[in-house]
Amino acid sequence: MVARLHPDVVTMDIHMPHMDGYEAIRRIMSETPLPIVVLTSTESNIRLGATFKGVESGALMVFGKPHGLPGEDPEADELINVVKAMADVKVIRRKWKGADRPKPVGKGYAMRSFLSTQYRIVAVGTSTGGPPALRTVLGELPATFPVPVVVVQHISKGFTDGLARWLNEAISLRVKLAETGEPLLPGTVYIAPDEVHLQVTALGKVALLKENPLDGHRPSVTALFNSVAKQYGSGAVGILMTGMGRDGASGLYAMKQEGAYTIAQDEASSIVFGMPKEAILLGGAVEVLALQKIGQKIKELLP
Repeated sequence: MVARLHPDVVTMDIHMPHMDGYEAIRRIMSETPLPIVVLTSTESNIRLGATFKGVESGALMVFGKPHGLPGEDPEADELINVVKAMADVKVIRRKWKGADRPKPVGKGYAMRSFLSTQYRIVAVGTSTGGPPALRTVLGELPATFPVPVVVVQHISKGFTDGLARWLNEAISLRVKLAETGEPLLPGTVYIAPDEVHLQVTALGKVALLKENPLDGHRPSVTALFNSVAKQYGSGAVGILMTGMGRDGASGLYAMKQEGAYTIAQDEASSIVFGMPKEAILLGGAVEVLALQKIGQKIKELLP
C-alpha cells in the first residue's frame, strides 16, 4: 500500500500479524522510503526499550498511543503536531544487510582524571528526532570517554527508561536514568527522568527538581544548560540538536556567555530545525555542525 499510495507519513505499531513492525519499517525504508512514526501502548516494549529498535530500522520517532481525543488529551494534541512535523521530513533510502548498530566494547567509567582535559562535562538537549540523533552522536564516543554526559530528551511520558535501556545496548558508553544525589562519573550518560528538571550541583552530583516547566517543558533543556553554565562555566561543552520549539536556546546562550564550547545542529541534518535554529539566532552557538560531525568534534575537544 505504501508503494501504491505514496503517503506523506506512516504511523505504525510494532506488533502486527504476518510481518512485525521492525520488518515493515526496514522494507519501507529500503524500497519506498518515507517518514515513519512508531506508536505503541505495550508497557513491556516501552519499559525495555524494544520500541526504540524501530528507530534502528529507520523510523524517525516513537510515541505512546494517547488515551483520549484531541482537545481532551494533551498527548493526542502532541501526537497530531508530531505527525504533521514528520510528514515534512525528507528521508533517504536505507540498504539493509543485517544489524548495523555499533558493538559496545564494555561499560563503566573511564579511569582518566577529570583534570586531563579543559572540559569536565558534556550537556546535550534534543526533542523531535532526538533518539536517532543521540545514538549517532553518542555512538561515536568510546567507553573510556573522560567526562560525564547529561541529557535532556523531550519524549512521551513513560519512554525515558526504555530510551536509556536501548541506548545502553546500542553504544559503548554506560547509559542510565539520572538519580538525585548520585555523582557524575566519566564514561556515563545520565538521562533526565519524566516530570523533573535535571540539573548539576557544584559538587558534581545530580539534582532532580520538580519545579515549574521552563520553556514549556519539564524536564527542560534550558534548565539543564543553565545549571551547567553556573556550575561548570568554561569547563563544559553544550550541544543542542533537532527538535520543535525553542527549549534550550537561551540555555545554550547562557553556557556560551560563561565560556563553554557550544554546538548547534545544522538545518540540513535536523529532522526539525526548531530548537537549534533559535539558539543560532540568539548567538548561542560557537559552532554549527551537521549531525554526523558532532561526535567527532566532541572527541577533538576531549581527546
